Amino acid sequence: MWTRLSVLMQMTIVSLTLAQTPPKAGDAALGTQAYDRFERPQACATCHVDIARQHEQAMMSQAYVHHWDEIEYFELALPHSLKEPKVAGVKAGCNGCHAPLAFLAGDIPPKPPADNTRANEAVSCDVCHTMTGFAGETPVNFNYIVSPGKVKYGPRPGLVSPHHETRENAYLRSAEFCGACHNEQDPWGLYVKATHLEWKEGPHGKAGIVCQDCHMPPAAGRSATMGQALPDVRQHLFHGAHDLGKLTGVAEVRIHPESREAEPGETVKLIAVVVNAKAGHKIPTGSAEERVLWLHVEATDAQGRTFHLPVDRKGFAGEEFTIASETALAYQDIGDIKDIPNFAGLKRDGNVPAGDRIFRMPYLDPKGRMTIAQWNTASFGVDYRLAPLQAVTETYSWKLPQEIAAGPVKITAKIFYSRLVSSVAEYLHVPAEEYQTVPIGEHTTTFNAL
Repeated sequence: MWTRLSVLMQMTIVSLTLAQTPPKAGDAALGTQAYDRFERPQACATCHVDIARQHEQAMMSQAYVHHWDEIEYFELALPHSLKEPKVAGVKAGCNGCHAPLAFLAGDIPPKPPADNTRANEAVSCDVCHTMTGFAGETPVNFNYIVSPGKVKYGPRPGLVSPHHETRENAYLRSAEFCGACHNEQDPWGLYVKATHLEWKEGPHGKAGIVCQDCHMPPAAGRSATMGQALPDVRQHLFHGAHDLGKLTGVAEVRIHPESREAEPGETVKLIAVVVNAKAGHKIPTGSAEERVLWLHVEATDAQGRTFHLPVDRKGFAGEEFTIASETALAYQDIGDIKDIPNFAGLKRDGNVPAGDRIFRMPYLDPKGRMTIAQWNTASFGVDYRLAPLQAVTETYSWKLPQEIAAGPVKITAKIFYSRLVSSVAEYLHVPAEEYQTVPIGEHTTTFNAL
């Protein structure tokens, strides 16, 4: 009798101890879950048809198989992690968000996408719907807490499924749910991704407009084929920088001349106003070291001759990084990573015309050179990106050439975006569609040349 009671008491003590043990998150969660503890997306798709089809088209499902992400990991991050102790953590850490199942299973490095392992599932249904919260005060570096099993968590109470238990979890309605992967600190402790923090500090965060309101908007429908019709099913679109609809108009531009008439040889001053009109975070955001957002202004005279207008300098520290150069080189650490002696670097601004204004924040490697590798970022240059609802003015002082045709002169201001610097993309053989130039805003005005 005593022995049995003793064993029961010991089991109770162990159970209480286990219940009180903090769940593992972030780096500590590496290798703590087996692949087979997570449902495959195909299983979820049998009931959640519309949601599954949306998810298949979103970058969430492609976070591991997307060509640039594959190239960046296997050709840059992984080899760098094996030779430089300071960045050794990226060998596993990249996968905490890009291939969470592989990370949790300890399958590091995962096989390349061509091998078609479960790493290819990327951010799958069961990863998100078994998250219960995050560890610490700030969501960052995949510090989400997962509890895979029969219980699936969602944003709505009272739902019943024939396949699994369903519980409401307000965490899935929060911006912090997204922040665990959309905030990232590198080995130097710098926030090389801070989309959630940018939102939190901006007007949208203060107004309570969360990530899901823009990237998972509600619409009438059914979350499952056998479920009841609902007025506000969250659409699993996750549309962002890879979606033309999201990009179009995210930055607006208007331009005007100070004078409506000018003679050849006179200087006309043009003022462009650029606004972050749509995004609840800075633009560019996320992997901002890769992104290029720029303003291009040109004039066309009455005979159809076109003149490119360079932006006026403002004179702030670090401005040289924000004005496109034909000759400036950067990304020399690619040579360090790939063991290429005396690697001169690549064109810093790719195909952006010299003199155009670039909205960016340079990421600088330990030697102070501009880098494309966020994990190798030891400092930042000037942050000349557009905060939510922020407007900036750019001026263009153009001395009219003597040969300009009399008549109307059309001024066109255009905003362009590329997801990856073209020089880097071309050097690493990234498919063209992954770094194509996307026009996102345009405005025209006129004045008369006398």
